[in-house]
Amino acid sequence: MIQTIGLVIRAENASATATAQRVIEHIATLGLDWVVSAREGIPEGFEPGHSVDLVDLSDHCDLVMVIGGDGSMLGAARALARADTPVLGVNRGSLGFLTDIRPEDAIEALDQALSGDCSVDRRNLIGVTVERDGECIASGSALNDIVLHKGSSARMLSFDVAVGGQKVYDAKADGLIVATPTGSTAYSLSAGGPILHPSLSAWVVTPMFPHTMADRPLVIGDHQALCLSITDQHHSLPLISCDGQTHISVMPGDRIMIRKLDEQLHLLHPGRDYNYYAVCREKLGWATRLGD
Repeated sequence: MIQTIGLVIRAENASATATAQRVIEHIATLGLDWVVSAREGIPEGFEPGHSVDLVDLSDHCDLVMVIGGDGSMLGAARALARADTPVLGVNRGSLGFLTDIRPEDAIEALDQALSGDCSVDRRNLIGVTVERDGECIASGSALNDIVLHKGSSARMLSFDVAVGGQKVYDAKADGLIVATPTGSTAYSLSAGGPILHPSLSAWVVTPMFPHTMADRPLVIGDHQALCLSITDQHHSLPLISCDGQTHISVMPGDRIMIRKLDEQLHLLHPGRDYNYYAVCREKLGWATRLGD
């Protein structure tokens, strides 16, 4: 039984806050309660007494509506997946693969979710740990991708890649993207990686500007851990990036372990006929013909 709706919005985004205000007015007519994430501050006109930190949001609500872009969803996903909280994404950003509900449909989408007229799309998260001298010094998680990149140096990185304890190759490149199916339409796609359907239990391993044409994107099962080791000295510290939002400095000799997590984001889509390929057609322009 849903009693309280959580809202995640960008405080500085006027269009997102306007949509949130309309949703809150509708929630009040339904006799339900609401809370808003305070991660980026409470927008003007919102009541401070209704605010909670993002990490605690799931403790105060039964359903969350993220109003913003995919970046807002990525920021919320890591906190909400731990509690299996269902999430609706309303697009007030640009592309909107994850926040795929149009603003004008936000209230109708909420009503459909409250009545159970929706599809549940479970998206797996990916985790990374950095080990130094046998000890874990840092960890992180992501919905889209874990990226090893060279930091501020102009030099390429040299690193080893192993899957399930078996060596795959030695690489020399600007970095490496390990993307989930959700993230296959993000950074990895820009680097030449393939698109994976969200239902697949797989990752895309995409080198960034490799030194040799032999290093191509690779699709692997997500049931085995992937290990990266930086093999050369580097003038500046390479970085591990989680969804482009959390960053970890690493050093030559560090052991970078990437594993599938048990946590899943429970993404809701209004109606029972959600079609991932229709989203791709709309967002990537597959339906556009040359000359149109």
